[in-house]
Amino acid sequence: MRNTPAACARALRRMCVAPDPGRVRLRVATRAVLGIGLAVTLAGLAGFSLVASLTAGLAALLALFTVGDATVRDQAVTTALLPLAGFPVLAAATALHDLPVARDLTWLLVVFAGVYARRFGPRGHALGIFAFMQFFVTQFLHALPAQLPELYAAVLLALAAAGAVRFGLWCVERRVPPPAAPAPLPGTGLARPTTRQAFQATAACAAALVAGHLVSPERWYWAVATAWWIFVNTASRGETLVRGFRRVLGTVAGIAAGLLVALPLGGAPAPTAFLVAVCVFGLFYTAPLSYSWMMFFVTVLASLLYGLLGVLHPGLLLLRFEETAAGALGAAAGLALLPVTTHAATNAWIQRAVACVHACTTAAARRLAGDPHADPAVHARELDLLLARARLSLAPLVHPLSPLRARKARARRVLALLDDCAREIRGLAAVAADPDASHDARLAHAARRVEAAVHALVPAVVPPRSALAGPVGVPSHHPGAEAALVHLHGLERALVDLAAPLRTCPRAPLITAA
Repeated sequence: MRNTPAACARALRRMCVAPDPGRVRLRVATRAVLGIGLAVTLAGLAGFSLVASLTAGLAALLALFTVGDATVRDQAVTTALLPLAGFPVLAAATALHDLPVARDLTWLLVVFAGVYARRFGPRGHALGIFAFMQFFVTQFLHALPAQLPELYAAVLLALAAAGAVRFGLWCVERRVPPPAAPAPLPGTGLARPTTRQAFQATAACAAALVAGHLVSPERWYWAVATAWWIFVNTASRGETLVRGFRRVLGTVAGIAAGLLVALPLGGAPAPTAFLVAVCVFGLFYTAPLSYSWMMFFVTVLASLLYGLLGVLHPGLLLLRFEETAAGALGAAAGLALLPVTTHAATNAWIQRAVACVHACTTAAARRLAGDPHADPAVHARELDLLLARARLSLAPLVHPLSPLRARKARARRVLALLDDCAREIRGLAAVAADPDASHDARLAHAARRVEAAVHALVPAVVPPRSALAGPVGVPSHHPGAEAALVHLHGLERALVDLAAPLRTCPRAPLITAA
């Protein structure tokens, strides 16, 4: 790639000026610095050792980063439950520290349980990650059973500090509720994506564990962590491969920065603490936008922590890259087991998005017909979440390194048309919210045409000739009705155009069965 530094600078500039409605990302990142800083400060004032203080910092980071329930109350409950998932794992990891076979098998069991727990939604997701990372931190810091009481106290103190900042001092979510994650794809047994991923991630971590030991008997755990995190927030083989590539890319950039920044510091407390705060801010600020940039800050953060521990040297950073590569290869190997194809996942998310378009159109028509209980805004918000998930599923095809140019163009066309649908839906929901907007016979006819377009794309969503509720009136030429008609016509055009790239022949599917 030519002019790489300039390209990186442009990417960073785009990220810094990316839309941040309500400055939510800025607030959350700043709050994370405060919460983690408070946890580490309190651990130091309590006289905890460096190992316990770092454990406290990681616990606070995880509590602020992984807990993502839809309501503040549920977030507080999940935060309170973290010790129940983490403490048994912490005890097992320290007790088995000198028993390699039992330790490794136990960690693989934790991996399986942690991924399987994702079927229970955001709470299971957060508890699974916390349990995994408690095992990881004992390897990273070489914690011993004699330190267990201190580690327990440090984690409890950190969670209390993080909770005080998040739910008391600065509860961003109370003013701007976080979007509820869309329900996972359905299925039973091995047909359930989360169950398949539990087996995949366990196989991947097992392969990474073996490869990591071959690379370094002392730092093998980095490979396992890489394989684990590659499977987080992915639902298909293509998504996992793209995430693995981005992790390696971000790690390489972070290692280079570590050589330039962390190594010369030599673990000096004051500047290291400042740069750790910068990395924490960058991690939280960039996480919703770019996994590569998030991994860049994570890698620099790890380099700074190794400097504090007094073990940082160039060879260690090179080893960090080798272990990351070993973990990525392990993740690729794990994908061969019970794969969830990109094709199946993408089709499922697109179908759900189109079904949501129909639901929003129906709710808007009923609202304009005078039904006060119909609320299209709810479906409009859900559509944004589903489109974000569909975009993530399509990422393997639209990736710059994808050699499938024709399919890349078609995938981009699908994304553009889905974005058109979302824009028209948001406009339609805004018009329907106007209390003065009146019903117009043309709205019912236009809504039925949208319904027919949805049925043409996804016949299972709605019967071909279902009637929308609400009385049929006469043309009123009310400004609200005119605006609604514009959005409905735009929505119909986008759905009709969407049929072309989605109507695929066997020789040229939109997404290959990866």
